[in-house]
Amino acid sequence: MREFTVHDGPGIRTTVFLKGCPLRCAWCHNPEGFSRQPQVMRGAAGERTAGRPYRAGELATRLKAQAPILREAGGVTFSGGEPLLQAPFVADVVRRLEGLHVAVETCGYGREDDFRALAECADLILFGLKLIDPDEHARWTGRDNAPILRNLRVLGRAGRPFTIRVPLVPGVTDTEENLGGIARAVRGMDGLRGVELLPYNRAAGAKYAACGLPWRPAFDETRPPAANLSCFQACGVEARLL
Repeated sequence: MREFTVHDGPGIRTTVFLKGCPLRCAWCHNPEGFSRQPQVMRGAAGERTAGRPYRAGELATRLKAQAPILREAGGVTFSGGEPLLQAPFVADVVRRLEGLHVAVETCGYGREDDFRALAECADLILFGLKLIDPDEHARWTGRDNAPILRNLRVLGRAGRPFTIRVPLVPGVTDTEENLGGIARAVRGMDGLRGVELLPYNRAAGAKYAACGLPWRPAFDETRPPAANLSCFQACGVEARLL
């Protein structure tokens, strides 16, 4: 859990990071979120455990203790890992939050009924869309993107407010073909608040080492990614670089 975050939804928020993710994005900078189990991380500052179990009521009580600030300034964001892997738990916590603004940050990979459940209880969905081409998506994330695109269409029909988030990975997601494909896929969708392009995070290597995992990116992470907003402007989609 991280307090006073400003890039996980509107205003000042507390972000709850849930462990467990079905994707293995080659650029992921949160490898401690792969497994659903608590994990010991070892670094120069010593050891720390990433993750701890919560009951829904316990987590809701902790979040509600911050309600006087969060209700005025922002809200709560559930991120990951992937919240869809724990959709019933997240929905249970949200029902207990008594009017706090709730955002859910998701990669969209999960069962449709779980996705609908989270979309219905959230005030805002932050939908991470990485690669539009199915072969490229499978190559770089280890999974087919068909469930993701299906849930994106569900979201577009639901009329719930949502923002598309695209990580800019040099030579992978930042190509004109990929960004243009994403723009065409989301243009005209009801509830779309725009697209946010996320700069590539080069802190991944140290975190992989702390998790005891190898870090061998198959792309040139030293190359500045291209933030091509014109791909979205051509489709009439509002986009900005975070």
